[in-house]
This record gives sequence, structure tokens and C-alpha cells, in this order.
Amino acid sequence: MADHVRWGILGAANFAKTIMGPAINEARHGRLVAVASRDPKKAQPFADLAPGLTIHDSYEALLADPEVDAVYIPLPNSLHVHWSVAAAEAGKAVLCEKPIGMEEADFDRLIAARDATGHLIAEAYMVVHHPQWIKAKEIVQSGVLGNIHTVTCAFTYGLPQGDNVRNDASLGGGGLRDIGVYPIGTFRFCTGLEPEPDWAEMITEKGVDVFTWVQAHAGDTRFVFHLAMRATPRQEMVFEGDKGWLRVTVPFNAQVAGGPQLDLAIAGEEMRVFRFTNERQYVHQVEAFNDHLLNGTPYPCPLEFSRGTQAMIDKVFAVAKARERG
Repeated sequence: MADHVRWGILGAANFAKTIMGPAINEARHGRLVAVASRDPKKAQPFADLAPGLTIHDSYEALLADPEVDAVYIPLPNSLHVHWSVAAAEAGKAVLCEKPIGMEEADFDRLIAARDATGHLIAEAYMVVHHPQWIKAKEIVQSGVLGNIHTVTCAFTYGLPQGDNVRNDASLGGGGLRDIGVYPIGTFRFCTGLEPEPDWAEMITEKGVDVFTWVQAHAGDTRFVFHLAMRATPRQEMVFEGDKGWLRVTVPFNAQVAGGPQLDLAIAGEEMRVFRFTNERQYVHQVEAFNDHLLNGTPYPCPLEFSRGTQAMIDKVFAVAKARERG
């Protein structure tokens, strides 16, 4: 790891094939060198991407590979903590898909493993690496919007019933675990506030939430969002203050769901528009990880931040269940 980070991937998930594998290989000072998959055919797209790639037939074999410095984990949610800890104990830095834990208590184990081994463990929360969110945070915290009284967010997509880990309760499926980190985490990232849920309602199918509505507060700021896995795709987030408002038009799946843009409206002024046409948040994420490993640069999304988001998710589940019980 003299001048670049050698990456391995646990599993051959489609997201890893199409998004994160290419991002790892394209990021500055990084190179994809290994994939673990019991089915060589599933690993072939990675080999096409990275000639000379080593294909291991087990996760354990990849973790034992001395040619791997860092591991990306795109496994089902219920497996994240186990394999993140195992990878760190095997001497690897870890970037694990969100949600990295299933509940706040999981972070005790993750943080303990990180601190005991000295190896970075982080949740793959790509949005905080995107320049649009860095700019949004700057605007919100500058005071130009005045007192932030309301933050609203919608994030929905259309997932059919059937064979998908998001539809499987035993694997940690459901919309809140899948995408709840986005409105909650970006609210916290931009405002520096910790929201508390006042009301939550869910529609569930076979033990997983497919629709979730939440009303929360943080001091005098109201935070309202809804999530859905059985809906027309939509995403938007708006920060409203007594002097102006800021709209993030494609807040989470930038470039995939459309071009990322910020609309800034200040009372008495012409609207300002900020566009981010060529930014690739997954590449930025890997580069930040590489920069931490190679140069010691602080990583923008430590486990402590991710823990705060998980704490809010846990509270939303609790409030929704209490309401259901009546």
C-alpha cells in the first residue's frame, strides 16, 4: 500500500458490479484486485473490469489474502456487522454498505473492533462526499436561510414483490433500513441537529416496511419525511427558513435519477441555481477512503456519525410499533 490501496469485494452483488466495482477501480490511488464469490461466472464482470483480478471462492480466503488492503462489503444488511468485524480483525480496512448496523447497539461492537485493530471501519454513506451536499451544508449553516423551521423529504422507488433482499425480513430488509439513512443522515449532516420522532406510521408486507411516514423535531425545527419501496420513483429534500429556502432536487441518486442541482431562494433576491454535472459521489467516496489510508486525512463519515443516524432509525421503528399497538 505504498502509493495505492488494493481493494477486495466480498460477494458479487449487482450494485458492486455496476457501481462500486468501477468506482473503486477508477478512484485515484485505488485498484480492484480481488473478489470473493463461490460462482466464478458471477465474478467474471469484475475480471473484465480489472484484468489480473484474483477470484476467491470464499470470503475467508479473500480476508486472508495479503495482497488486499481494504474490503468493500455489499452483503445483505444482516451480515454487515459480522463481516466488517471479521475483515478488520484480518487486518483490512472496511467500507461496508449502509446500514452498517441493524440497531444502535451494533455500533459498540463495530467501534470496539475499529479501535482494537486500528483499521478504519466506515459505512458507505456516499452522499456526504458529493459536492452538492458539501455546498448544501455550507448554505444551511451560513445563516442565509435564517432560522430553519421546516425540513421535508420524499424518497420513493418501485420495488416489486418477490425475490429481493429488501423484501426479506430475515436479511434486514425494508424501506427504512434501506433508504432511511438518507433523509435522516443528510438532515443531521446539514443542520448539526439530532432529530426525535414524534409520530411514525408504516405499511408492512411480510414483516418489512414498504411505506413509512415520519414527523420529527429537533429543537424548533420540524422534520417531515416519507419513504416507499412500492411507489413511483421520486426524491427531493427542502430546507425552509424564515429568510429563504434550499431545495436539493436529486439528493441521493445523483446522476442516476437526474442531474444534481441546488435551488436557493432568498427573500427579495433572484433564485440562484447550483449544478453539479460531472461529479461522481461513489468515486469521491473511495478517494476519501484511500486518502485516509494513505495520508491519514480524517474520513468524513466516521462510525460515530453513522451511529447517530441508526439511533434515529431505531426510534422511528419504536414509535411506529407503539402507534400500531395503540
